[in-house]
Amino acid sequence: MSHENTLPASTHSAVELVTIDRHHDAQRIDNFLITYWKGVPKSRIYRLLRKGEIRVNKKRVTPETRLNCGDLLRLPPVRRTQRAPLEAPSAHLLSLVRHSILYEDQDFLVVNKPQGIAVHAGSGNKLGFVEALRWHYKGKGGETDFLELAHRIDKETSGCLVISKNAVALKYIQRELKARHVTKVYLALVHGHWPEVLKQVEAPLQKIEISAKEKVVKVSEDGKPSLTHFQVVRKLKDATLIEARPTTGRMHQIRVHCQYSGHPIVGDPKYTLRLESKPATEFRLCLHAASISFELPSGRGRLAVQAPLNPVMASTIELFSRKADKPR
Repeated sequence: MSHENTLPASTHSAVELVTIDRHHDAQRIDNFLITYWKGVPKSRIYRLLRKGEIRVNKKRVTPETRLNCGDLLRLPPVRRTQRAPLEAPSAHLLSLVRHSILYEDQDFLVVNKPQGIAVHAGSGNKLGFVEALRWHYKGKGGETDFLELAHRIDKETSGCLVISKNAVALKYIQRELKARHVTKVYLALVHGHWPEVLKQVEAPLQKIEISAKEKVVKVSEDGKPSLTHFQVVRKLKDATLIEARPTTGRMHQIRVHCQYSGHPIVGDPKYTLRLESKPATEFRLCLHAASISFELPSGRGRLAVQAPLNPVMASTIELFSRKADKPR
């Protein structure tokens, strides 16, 4: 995407001309502008489109108009919120990013997100994984400036995370996720002995905002339908390693469904209310996005990627394993 007249970081600007590159080919213009004009209210964007002040190749457009590579956008002056420049990632974070890449093609990246790093900036996180990934690609001379999250996992959850490299790929994977064609498998270490017969938990989940920076989820009849399939992988003395396959994608779904079943995840400070052999605070969250699979676009076959277990969770499993092996 080239800028023939670069927009200042704040206040009013001159008319701007923007040439659409291949990363935004086939993207709806309203979605493009919502991302491009960060800080501009959506109502303002739709008003400008209705009034014809936004032109594509000198023609009026509707919010549903899809952009094509090479299109020339004429954008009127707007007021944007002043934003502080994003700080550079540390050398350690860039190293984690560099070694996290599990798969890459022209459309997608699949990474093994480290534990303790948010997927994106915001809510107290000055820098997220996707921002550090963009720094990494710019540093190596990468041509793409479009790296967008296809989905999210919690800050303390490690494992498979899909990132789209262009707008067409992003729209494709979002459709696949919505249609439940993407298979996500998690490993969780839970307190107690998970019953072999407990194969699924179907309980509606409701999000509750405690503060501007904190949300929790609870089982509620007023919540959204939520379904997770479970399978026992390994029984330990005071814990069970289980496999979780969420059919729906609600916030904290696996964590809350485990708590609801009576077997909260080891190290979960938000949902492990009862203390088993050790307080939850002595461990980190033992939840790992172990694998993800989906059909690649254009009939290129099915992609299946596995992420190695993070070292902290592996050592916690080993700790419980040694307890199980102790002679009685």
